[in-house]
Amino acid sequence: MLNLFLPRGKPAGGTQPQARGGGTRSLPACWQGRKIKAVNSTDDIKKKYSFLFTTPPRQQYTGRNINPAYYLHYDWTGWPSEGTVLPPQTAETARQTAKLWEGDGFRLLEVKAETDKVQILFGVVPRINPLVFCARVKGRLQYSLKKSGFPVKFSRKVSFRGIGKNTAATVREYIRKQVGKEGFLDPRYVEIMRRFTIINNRNLLSEPSETLSGRYWYNIHLVLVVAERYRITDPVRLERIRDEALSLAGKNGHRIAALSVMPDHLHMALRGKVDSSPEEIALEFQNGLARAVGCPVWQDEYYTGTFSEYDLRAINPALR
Repeated sequence: MLNLFLPRGKPAGGTQPQARGGGTRSLPACWQGRKIKAVNSTDDIKKKYSFLFTTPPRQQYTGRNINPAYYLHYDWTGWPSEGTVLPPQTAETARQTAKLWEGDGFRLLEVKAETDKVQILFGVVPRINPLVFCARVKGRLQYSLKKSGFPVKFSRKVSFRGIGKNTAATVREYIRKQVGKEGFLDPRYVEIMRRFTIINNRNLLSEPSETLSGRYWYNIHLVLVVAERYRITDPVRLERIRDEALSLAGKNGHRIAALSVMPDHLHMALRGKVDSSPEEIALEFQNGLARAVGCPVWQDEYYTGTFSEYDLRAINPALR
């Protein structure tokens, strides 16, 4: 079973039926609008309150007003420059540098060092992007070794890997099964909902993103939740969210490997652009998809986690 935190909204009264019955949710405030008084027809309502559905929201979601849930681990591997070796004190020096990294938003979890390479695993906060992370890890370790009397010059090339509790295969399969596990009662609605799940069969998540500074495996699982768990059952809106998610990914340099737009939440597995942090990626989609439907429809939170072809236990079986 996939391990992740998916926040659940509290029940609320309203008039929007759930696709599988057994309860209701209130409309998000921007769709609910003012209390509508007597009007003569549906056309009158649409005309009088059209601004509620067509006015694009402001930059609704920012790092200051969002409460994220996250499970992010970055693994860095560095090599000494050609013709040199790492001193035996490398691992201990890295441990002594841990407090400095904590100030950067990195928490050291595991370090392994040999004469020809050093590998360090960190837990990180969502505002950290891979390029900044790699530069800060290498810079601080190189400085600490020099200060300790063991100067080492690291190769420019590094290896970065985002990793977590789940493998890429697990995440993809979990997203693929979203519609089936939801328990919709009407088989016709099941077929409609399957249109909003996309699984890319190309090997997008296992091959690295290559740059001049190294190789990056930067896979992100992103979950957005509709405000108050209101269920969007209109296929037109669901289709708009699906298409805009794919468009936003292309515009911002990300590659979506799996996507499932559900009535009250959205799952996405993607290869992130290496100069974008998980927070920036989440906010790009929250704001962009809100603009697409003309309403800040998402809860002020998100879940983001890193994953790879293997999980944390491959580094240390004690890690969970």
